[in-house]
Amino acid sequence: MDLPTTAGMRRTVSGQEHTRGLPEAHALPPEQVAARLHVDPAVGLSGREAAERATVHGPNRLAEPARRPEWLKFLDQFRNWLIAILLIAAVVAGAIGDVKDAVVITIVLQINAVLGYLQERRAERSLEALRRMLVPTARVRRDGEVGIVEAHTLVPGDIVLLEAGDRVPADGRLLIAESVEVAEAALTGESQPVVKSVAAVGGNGPGRLAIVERTSVLFMNTALTRGRAEMIVTSTGMDTELGTIAEELRSGDEPPSPLQVQLDSLGRRLALLSGIAVLAYAATALVRGDTLSDLALRAVALAVAAIPEGLPAVLALTLAFGVYRMARRGAIVKRLASVESLGSATVVCSDKTGTLTLNEMTVRALWTGGTVYDVTGEGYGIDGTIEAHDASDERGRRDLRDAVLPFALCNDARVTDDGIIGDPTEAALIVLAAKAGVDADRARDELPRSGELPFDATTKYMATFHTESNGATRIHVKGALDVLLARCTGVLTNDRVRPLGDALRAEVVGVAARLGGTGLRVLGGATALVDAPGELRDLPALTLVSIAGIADPPRPQARDAVALCRTAGVAVKMITGDHADTAAAIARELDIRGEVVTGAELDRMTEDRLAAHVDDIGVFARVAPEHKVMIVRALSSRGHVVAMTGDGVNDAAALRAAHIGVAMGVTGTDVAKEAADMVLTDDDFSTIVRAVHEGRCIYDNIVKFVRFQLATNIGAILTLLGASLAGLPSPLTAPQLLWINIIMDGPPAMALAVDPAADDAMRRPPRDPAERILGARRFAAITRAGAVMAVGTVTLLALARPRVGTDTALTMAFTTFVLFQLFNALCARADDGPVLGRYQLRNRTLWLCLVGVLAVQAVAVQLPWARTVFGTAALNPVQWAVCLATASSVLLAELAFRAVRSTRRR
Repeated sequence: MDLPTTAGMRRTVSGQEHTRGLPEAHALPPEQVAARLHVDPAVGLSGREAAERATVHGPNRLAEPARRPEWLKFLDQFRNWLIAILLIAAVVAGAIGDVKDAVVITIVLQINAVLGYLQERRAERSLEALRRMLVPTARVRRDGEVGIVEAHTLVPGDIVLLEAGDRVPADGRLLIAESVEVAEAALTGESQPVVKSVAAVGGNGPGRLAIVERTSVLFMNTALTRGRAEMIVTSTGMDTELGTIAEELRSGDEPPSPLQVQLDSLGRRLALLSGIAVLAYAATALVRGDTLSDLALRAVALAVAAIPEGLPAVLALTLAFGVYRMARRGAIVKRLASVESLGSATVVCSDKTGTLTLNEMTVRALWTGGTVYDVTGEGYGIDGTIEAHDASDERGRRDLRDAVLPFALCNDARVTDDGIIGDPTEAALIVLAAKAGVDADRARDELPRSGELPFDATTKYMATFHTESNGATRIHVKGALDVLLARCTGVLTNDRVRPLGDALRAEVVGVAARLGGTGLRVLGGATALVDAPGELRDLPALTLVSIAGIADPPRPQARDAVALCRTAGVAVKMITGDHADTAAAIARELDIRGEVVTGAELDRMTEDRLAAHVDDIGVFARVAPEHKVMIVRALSSRGHVVAMTGDGVNDAAALRAAHIGVAMGVTGTDVAKEAADMVLTDDDFSTIVRAVHEGRCIYDNIVKFVRFQLATNIGAILTLLGASLAGLPSPLTAPQLLWINIIMDGPPAMALAVDPAADDAMRRPPRDPAERILGARRFAAITRAGAVMAVGTVTLLALARPRVGTDTALTMAFTTFVLFQLFNALCARADDGPVLGRYQLRNRTLWLCLVGVLAVQAVAVQLPWARTVFGTAALNPVQWAVCLATASSVLLAELAFRAVRSTRRR
């Protein structure tokens, strides 16, 4: 099936015949491109046409790399040097005739591989779910209406509307380009943005014109850094220029996180310890005259004892579960390494608008004609009134339509029943106009826009040009009041224009200062009438018409979140482009403490001076994006771990410079989301604080299960060595050790991995990022617990053997070592906190696992078929009680140690 309406874009459903989009689009006039694609730019495609073209051209996404076959993924589970040691152990056991041990080790390795494979599949599905939560969108015109669609649904012929900060969703020919500049470094490597225009360029085909020279087209995955544009999509998916590059790329493996590196290093040290233990045993056995078969069996058991087989699986589960929990609470973590960093964050630098505040802008005050009016109503509903602030003001509520007209016409936002489309501040001005009796949509129809100057961070204003019935051009301008005043020569007062003298200027500035001092953001509206617009970049002398005071109230939960940060030792700093008075007012409401510094003051500071005072600053106002990088560097030089929020294109540098870059998922640009480590789906500051809390919980849980599992491994090694040195038979065979490491240790470790956060998680200072997961103190605790297990197990074996026989004594030793893990789990969970207390009852999953471990061990000891597999003998109730009492010694020893340590500290 060919698509007849896209000449030059022939493609079949099977994909066997097609050409890459409309490659000569840059050399064709816009109207000719539209004709080729059979679309009216003013109307766009119909929904039916878009669906038909989608069946031919497919989704607008890059082809994914070839997936690794599932059978290879399963074999990958054996590509681990720790697993290789166990395979060698199985071979050795079989070679000396111990077929049972060889079979058991092989079965356990198969089970471990299946679990690892299933865990990997689950992680892939989780990551895919997270990707779906970050689906990029595009603003398109279809059926004559502007709406939001998912970018992958775009087809050739779609009309896409773009603004500064947007990422281009497909290749397309420009139809409108107002002051457009585009960052194309992803394609060209050029660091400077490229100026774009509607004019056709070249004419000899794409092969003779470099990408950077095709200034009349936009390319997929580049980003607008300035201006406003409309384009007609000419190529999608793999037919784009980016698709050409994607065909040549191969995806690489994700590098291990620092935590994984630490644990891998720990595993190597354990293997080294195993080797030393094997050599020590071999020397002892040779002196004692043991047979080579006995020596080999002990060596196999020691190798198995040293390897924490379940550690990688539990680590993956902990990180995956933590990331899943964060995503459910509004924080999508893109890089697992960020999970580790979150727990050690010491400073959160947050945007004000939309993060600390609701970003539901509402005009609270209007000044015009010398009168200040109070505006009532909430959010984007048009219910509300405009009444004079001073009821005795004789001018009262006059006709305010002329006062709000610049705000309604110099505006790109729309307010619909489903919400707003466009900038929240502009939407608030639309609502203000409606309250004054001006329907913005009707006004735009009656006075259509003939030209515009888009808002720019440098000029700080936006201007639109409208042709009136007499042929004259009316210019409406809105922007920063100080910028407009510099261009104004008059002020509209009581329906007449007064010259803007010093006294009147001082009055206007005073009104703005009073509004700003109450936490309102101040915008000015101005107008001018000219016979001909001339150059759109030159504004004539303006007349100031009105001033709007706009409030963005703090989020109700933000104040509590700021207080929680302070308790947790995490400083909060507000960064905003708003006026210092507005920022200070919001900071007071949120109890953000510290000095207020403006961007101009930052420009006068040296890096050393800023670093020396940055801890005393709570609010950075009137800052530019480049100031954020200065702030990050200053905080980093003081040893802080910085989380920085951002939403704009120019925030990308600061997001990358910070230890944890946090992008806004609702208002953030695609560029910011790409640069960030974490994306907030609700743009809420309290979500960042919850993520910090979750990060601390995840790290705590990693410490718990690592301590738990390694204490078991060290205890097993010491037990085998101790029994050998004492001339006793081996208390733990290879199958029994695998039973302990996989079945008996695995479930409790996983329960520790999902342990609820400790009560003091946000009442203690952040951890030192340089802190090792197993420092000297924790390693001493692990060794102490392992030593107690070894002493208890070997002593019980030595005492019970002459009384109950070797088989029963060995079973009691095996059972005692298993029961040690019940109490070891409680010690590991407590870490430095109280070992016994109500806190220990909060993890129901752990207690269920411990009860399950006890039940399964009873099966291994009491049932005949299980005794055959594990080489055990049945135990009576008294023997079980002796095993349980001996196993509790690890808990009693930890209690005694902490009591002595507490006494010494006092």
